[in-house]
Parts: sequence; C-alpha cells; structure tokens
Amino acid sequence: MSGSGSVEAAAGQWQPTSPRHPGWVLTVLAGAQLMVVLDTTIITIAIPSIQHELHYTATTLQWVVSAYTLAFGGFLLLGGRLGDVLGRRMVFQTGAVLFVVASLLGGFADHQAWLIASRAGQGLGAALLSPTALALVATSFPEGKPRNRAVGVYGAVSGAGAAVGAVGGGVLTDLVSWRWVFFINIPLGVLVLIGSALVLAEPQRTRRRIDLPSALLVTAGVTLLVNGFINAPLSGWTAAGTLVSFGAAVVLLTGFILLQRGREHALLPLRMFASRNRSGAFVVHLLNNAALLGTYYFFSQFAQEVLGLSPLATGLAFLPSTACVILASQVGARLLGRIGPLPLIAFGAFSLALGLFYVSFMSENSTYAGLLLPALILVGLGLGSAIVPLTVTVVSGVEPRETGVASGVLNSCQQVGGSLGLAAMVTLSAHVTGVEGADRRAAEAAELTHGWGDALALGAGFALVAGIVALLAIRVRPWAKPAAPGE
Repeated sequence: MSGSGSVEAAAGQWQPTSPRHPGWVLTVLAGAQLMVVLDTTIITIAIPSIQHELHYTATTLQWVVSAYTLAFGGFLLLGGRLGDVLGRRMVFQTGAVLFVVASLLGGFADHQAWLIASRAGQGLGAALLSPTALALVATSFPEGKPRNRAVGVYGAVSGAGAAVGAVGGGVLTDLVSWRWVFFINIPLGVLVLIGSALVLAEPQRTRRRIDLPSALLVTAGVTLLVNGFINAPLSGWTAAGTLVSFGAAVVLLTGFILLQRGREHALLPLRMFASRNRSGAFVVHLLNNAALLGTYYFFSQFAQEVLGLSPLATGLAFLPSTACVILASQVGARLLGRIGPLPLIAFGAFSLALGLFYVSFMSENSTYAGLLLPALILVGLGLGSAIVPLTVTVVSGVEPRETGVASGVLNSCQQVGGSLGLAAMVTLSAHVTGVEGADRRAAEAAELTHGWGDALALGAGFALVAGIVALLAIRVRPWAKPAAPGE
C-alpha cells in the first residue's frame, strides 16, 4: 500500500493520511487543474486572431471553443472511473501526456480541421486529468482541516482559472501570437508530469471491472447532450439536428441509468445520489456554471466592443475577479469547519446572482468602474465562496474507491451546466437584438447591450435558483460523518 492512505482490514474502513510532501502533492494537482480550467477561457480572447489567420466562418469558428467542451464533458465520467479502476496516478499522467501533445499540435495547426481536432484532444486529456486530480486530493488528505485546506487551494485554482485564462489569452495574443495560448501548456504540462512522477503515490485501486456498455452509453449520451446545447444557438432549438441530438441523448442516458440499477460493477453507483447533500451540491454546481460561462463570454464582448478595450486590457480588467476568487475560497476553506457548507454555498450563489443582476442594466454609456468592476467583484466573491464547500460536500462520505467517479460527476455538471447556460443566454441575446453571428458586429451599441443585459439577467436567474436549491437540499455538515442515504 502506498503512503497516501491505509486500509483497516478489520473494520473495512479506509482513511487517507497526510502525504509525505503535502505541499508538493497539492502543487502538482492544483497545477494540473489550472491547466485544464485555463484552456476553457484562454482561447476566447484569441478567437478573432485565429479566425483571421485560418479563415474560419462564423459557423465553424465556434467549434474552436466547443470541441474542447464537447470532448471534456463527454468523457469526464469515464475518465473518473478509469482512474478508480486502472490507477489514478497512471490515468492522471496519461491525461497530462495527451494534453501536452494535443497542445503542441494545436500550436502548429495550419488549417481548420487540424486545430479543431487538437482542441478535442485537449478536452479528452482534460477529462482524464481533472477527475483524477480531484480524487487524488480527496484520497491524499484526511477529512477535516487537512482536506478543507487542500480543497481550498484546489478550489481557488479552479475558480480563478477562468479569469486567469482571460488575462493570459489577452497577454499572449497581444504580445506574441495566438499560437502561444497552446504552447503555454507545454512547460506547464511537463512540470506536472515531472512532479507527478516524483511526489504522487498510487492510492489503493478498486478491483472492479470497467462496465464497457455503460461507459459507451454515458459517453455518447453526454456528448450528444452537450452537442445539442452547442448547436442550438446556431441552428435553432427546434431545428432537426438539435432535436435529434437532444432526443438521442435522452434515450442513451435513460438506458445508462437503467443499466446502473442493481449492476455489480456499476460505472455510476446510483447510491451516490441517495445523499441529499451530495445531490443538492451537484445541482447547485450545474446551475452556478450555467450562469458563469455566459458571464465571461458577455463580459469580454462588452469590454472590447463597447468599452473599447484591447485584448490585453480586457484580460487585465478581469484581475479583480481573480483576486476575489482566491481570497473568498481561502476564507471559505477556513470557515467551513466552523459554520458548515450551507451558508457559504448560499452566499456564493446569491452573490453571483446579485452581480449578474446588477450588470444586466448595462448600456452603451456604462463604464468599467461604475458597472463592470462591481459585478466582477461580486461574481468573484460568489464563485470563490461556493467552490470549496461544494467540492467538499461532494467527496465527503464517498467510498475511496469511488472518489474518481464522484469527481467525474461534479466536473460533468460543470461542463453540461456551462453549455446549457451559454446556449440559453446566447439564444436570448440574439432574439432580443434580432441579429446573429457576424451581423452582431454591425449592430448599434445600445441594441447589443440590451441583448447582453437580458442574457445576463437570465444568468442571474440560474444563480438565484442555485441558491434556493442549496437552502432546500443541503442540511448537515457532510464531513462530520459518512453520508448516509437520505441525508
């Protein structure tokens, strides 16, 4: 047995012990998560430069962003379970290698299909990296203060990654080239690989088999679901392709759930949802991310198209939000053991809702200091406050052999929620302004801000519902004891 934990055979209980080099272990795992989250947003500010050089149309351009989300979301649950069965350190390292190679290929891409394929490769690598990284945090640090602090650091990196990506994308695109939003992953990934080889121990793995039929069903189902959300704003929510994608996703995911019932080696043990705390945390995380991805999407457009900021200045404008995420996540980790998760999760959701509601009153005469800055602060505080208690609530009480799949579900909620929210917000914005695609560039600022404001108000509604769900579903301090069914 590795130094990451021990098995108490007599009691059948497993408790992780602090790793030999906890600081280095956490640095490696947080670094991997930063790389994964970074690539969700770092590409967005580079999009105009990529379109100009590789001659994308408005329709094909969105796949530079969406290919990553599609592969990431589609393979997350399988990635988490592979870590449980095959070994988390091995799957973690495989994901890192795939991510680095795909990034290298993306940086050298000279035509559209090449770049989109490399983005899908990055997403697949991320689907192996992210759930195994979180599972390794949960299985390397014992419940209570050690795990809360570790998750606090991990959560700060996760939460700040989107804003850091916006800053990094602006800096690299303006000062060097859009290709460096890919190349920057190579030194980061190499450091993660070296660190994982030096300090990560392999936790005890489950002796279960991989449920291949279930894996195929859930991977195809989630991929089609995310694909439907990606296509809806372009083709329409009632278009044949969108309806077929959603319909097939429902059929496949229903079949997946039916397969899990009573299955000895279930890919997703349904008892994981018996805890009201954990199920509530999944729903809150999905709704929060439904608000968040669209937030950065519209904030970035407002900063560049209305305020007239350059890509570099736009990236720097997000720094206050990044600082608030880091501060709030660290304070939340310290308060978690004293007040429990509910106040922090609820505050986070309501702060996010307030920030989006405030910025929804944007106009062509709005300023950064008067409108965008207060909203960025509220959004950063909300995201930072919620991320640690949500993560701890999900992994607490889960059997160690199933932490990978729990992490995969949490990350799937993030990807599906983000895709759903962005699709709904983009559709509403286009409906309000009456223009879509490239035509939006020619629209008056007043018309654009009206549509963006309504979209952000919808995001505020997602966050408000998340806060209400938290108040109704989360009841007890989940790290005080293993979660029992119905708690």
